[in-house]
Amino acid sequence: MTHPYARELGDFLRARRNRLSPHDVGLEPGGRRRVAGLRREELALLAGLSTDYYQRMEQGREVRPSDEILDAIAGALGLDDEERRHLFTLAYAARRPMPARLEHGPEEVPRSTRRLLQIMDTPAVVLGRHLDLLAWNPMAVALLGDPDLVPPDRLNMLLLMFDDTLTRERSCPDWERQALDYIGMMHAAVATDPTHPRATAIVGELSIRSADFRRLWGLHDVRESVSGTKIFRIPETGDILLDWDTYPLPGNPGPIMLVFTAEPGSPDADRLKLLSSLRA
Repeated sequence: MTHPYARELGDFLRARRNRLSPHDVGLEPGGRRRVAGLRREELALLAGLSTDYYQRMEQGREVRPSDEILDAIAGALGLDDEERRHLFTLAYAARRPMPARLEHGPEEVPRSTRRLLQIMDTPAVVLGRHLDLLAWNPMAVALLGDPDLVPPDRLNMLLLMFDDTLTRERSCPDWERQALDYIGMMHAAVATDPTHPRATAIVGELSIRSADFRRLWGLHDVRESVSGTKIFRIPETGDILLDWDTYPLPGNPGPIMLVFTAEPGSPDADRLKLLSSLRA
């Protein structure tokens, strides 16, 4: 059986290699090419490795790359700091024996965190390691809708984003970028435990029923934490532009808090307050 971390490592390397063209790394493309990105032998050459050794890594076969080899591969692929940490995390985990099946209990939100949510005057939610929606405040309900109306096992940011019944509501111009952010966070979570049943269930379901998800998941982008800006189309108030940021909470790995904020004194802040009062 292929080691789950070695398989994830191979998928990540393949996606990063396919992202590069010969021109990106100073190589002549040569004659007719069957692949869009770099060939394995080209990447191996850039990293100073044998093609056979690098191919075994991509195939998830038993290899134990040294830190020097990982550094060379990271340099050849042009990885940024976040991607480099992801590469080392997967490679270190692949060196260890096949992990035993672990007990995965429900994720808990501390009472102090729930109290903090309730006193915040801006929309905020707590997400579990696989982007399950664990807790929220009244402002979040006003902005995002009532989570109590969704079956508990469907309360997941990825499942909701790729819900076919909500497709027509994808009016946010940055929908795909935000989807990539969430998918990148899921990739980071999978890197810590690729056999976790919740991750397996979510990724498996979406891979079967969503071509968009398959395409974006296959990019193997990774995000440790994310932030951005989103426009909410609200009929009662008009569009509301909000910044959103994620904050890690205690635990290893712990949940994260996702917080939406408006510029103080801006029309968006006024619209957010009005929306809260209308939907209270």
